[in-house]
Amino acid sequence: MTDLPPAIPAATLILMRERPGGPPEILMTERHSGMAFAAGALVFPGGRIDPADKAAAAAFADVPDAGARIAAIRETIEETGIAAGVAPTPSEETLAALRADLSENEPFTSLLARHGLKADLAALTPFARWKPNFRETRRFDTLFFLAEADEGAADPIAAEAEAVRAFWASAAAILAELEAGRDHAIFPTRRNLERLALFSSIAEARADAARHPVTMITPWVEERGGVPHVCIPEGLGYPVTAEPLETARRR
Repeated sequence: MTDLPPAIPAATLILMRERPGGPPEILMTERHSGMAFAAGALVFPGGRIDPADKAAAAAFADVPDAGARIAAIRETIEETGIAAGVAPTPSEETLAALRADLSENEPFTSLLARHGLKADLAALTPFARWKPNFRETRRFDTLFFLAEADEGAADPIAAEAEAVRAFWASAAAILAELEAGRDHAIFPTRRNLERLALFSSIAEARADAARHPVTMITPWVEERGGVPHVCIPEGLGYPVTAEPLETARRR
C-alpha cells in the first residue's frame, strides 16, 4: 500500500485512577465532530510527537521512547488539564498556568522547569503500539502508555479546540456506551478498552503490559466464514482479535 500517507509519530496516555470497590477509571475525551481524524469519537488523550519532544528526549538517554513519553504527558495536560508523569505534583494554580503556557513556543521541558517541575518519564508504562494502514486522511504510528493519576487529581476540563468533553469512566462502562450506540470509538481504541476491561486494578494492567512486550499492531482484513473481518494478531493480550468489517466501519 505504497499510496498511503506516511504514518505520523504519535503518543497516547491511558491515565487510570483507582476507585474503591470497583475497577479503575480511565481518562477519556470526546473529539469534536468536525475534526479531520476520529471525528466525534471517544479517545485517550494524546497526539503528535513534536520535534521539540524529540529534542527534549536527549536529556533522558536511558529512557526508551522518551520523546513519545514527553508528548503523551504534554498532550494530556493540554487536552484535559490533568498532569501525570510530572514531579512534584503541581498545585491547581501551577497546573493552570502551565497549561496556559503550552500555547507558547517554549519547549515543554523548559516550561516544566520554569514552573519548578520536571518530567518523571518512569511513571509511564509502555502498553501498546498501533500503526493502522486504513485509508484515512491521517495515519498515525502511536505508542500507548499507562500511568496512574495522582490522588486527588482535579476533574478534567476538555480543551475546547479539540474536544467537547473529558471524563473518567471504567473501561466496562465506556464499552457499554459504545455497544448501545450512544458513543463511538475507532477500532484501536475499542480493542484497547476491551483489554483494559480485564483488569481490576492498575497493578494488574501494568503486570499484563510486562507479560506482553510492545509489538507494533497493524490490522488487516481477511474473510472468515465468507465475511470480511478486521483482524489483529493473537497473543498480544487482546481478548477480541477480529471484528466484522461492516461493524468496525460503523463504530
